[in-house]
Amino acid sequence: MTTLRAGDLIEVTRAASVQFVKPIRCRVIRVLDWITYDGWCWLDVYQLNDKGDAVARRSIFVQPAGLVVHRRTAPVPVGQQRRPSSNVRP
Repeated sequence: MTTLRAGDLIEVTRAASVQFVKPIRCRVIRVLDWITYDGWCWLDVYQLNDKGDAVARRSIFVQPAGLVVHRRTAPVPVGQQRRPSSNVRP
């Protein structure tokens, strides 16, 4: 089964669920831990337009094995994480 994480860019097609006759592109917000049928999951996603802008927030029920993952998020190595900047100088 495909492991999805927040930030992944996916294409949802008919292979993931029959309701997606016309494929949509989405950015994963989170994978919900709801009990489902084996091989299925609920995702919170932002549906994207052709420019890559979010146009709708949706919860979708899909088979992760049928999703096309275009870009995976990479974990930020410890030590390179962003820290809040301070404009105050001593």
